[in-house]
Amino acid sequence: MHIFLAGGSGVIGTRLIPALIAKGHRVTATTRRERGLETLARLGAEGVILDAFDAERVRDALQAASPELVMHMFTDLRTSDLAANGRLRQVGTDNLVDAAKQAGVGRMIAQSVAWVFPDGDAPATEKDPIVPGTPVHHLESRVGEMPHSTVLRFGMLYGPGTWYAPDGRIGQAVMAGTIPATPAISSFVHRDDAVDAIVRSLEWVDGIYHIVDDEPAPGTVWLPFYAAGLGAPAPRVEELSDGAPPGRAVSNAKARAAGWSPAHPSWREGFPRI
Repeated sequence: MHIFLAGGSGVIGTRLIPALIAKGHRVTATTRRERGLETLARLGAEGVILDAFDAERVRDALQAASPELVMHMFTDLRTSDLAANGRLRQVGTDNLVDAAKQAGVGRMIAQSVAWVFPDGDAPATEKDPIVPGTPVHHLESRVGEMPHSTVLRFGMLYGPGTWYAPDGRIGQAVMAGTIPATPAISSFVHRDDAVDAIVRSLEWVDGIYHIVDDEPAPGTVWLPFYAAGLGAPAPRVEELSDGAPPGRAVSNAKARAAGWSPAHPSWREGFPRI
């Protein structure tokens, strides 16, 4: 199968390309910069320089590639600018979906996130509605316009190259003691388990799947464990501030039923250790 990987030079993309090629797929992958082309070529992909905000360029790239499937892995996580990442989820998604439809592509697999639910006591499933009016809601709605679509809602992504690596933004902040441990609940997924889920989803029926590990946990539990693994100071414990979301556990039962089984079923096994 010829796959167009939008976002080929990121943490997920650079692991995903070899996995797809090992399965016999041909990959055309995008990068924002000239220097990224060498990396994509070394991984075995055909590289394309692409600005996700340039609708005409996105359309031309899809027309030229004429793929059978588009993988939407666009993110902007180089900084902590969440507004920039939100804009990419909206404008970048619009451009990619419009171009894919114009190019006659039949299916799209897209990366979303799992922390999108209103408060609730029970673990969220794919049947639960997400918070409307957000960039994530926009992304999932637009991807759903494709003839066939798969949305993978990742938990907090950790592992080498992510914010949770020892040299990543979260890792460095925890080393500096600037992140408090609160009761807010998070669901995690290791980078390699996320990549495995993407590859497996090629065989799944259309729909939404939660890609998280088996142990959602409050910050008062996971953060001290993570800090100890980094050799960082024990984080201070704080209550949630007024209006702060308490987080919600997320169920991975649907993805497990489809055949996905995380190699790191708990962040306890995957977080860095000194």
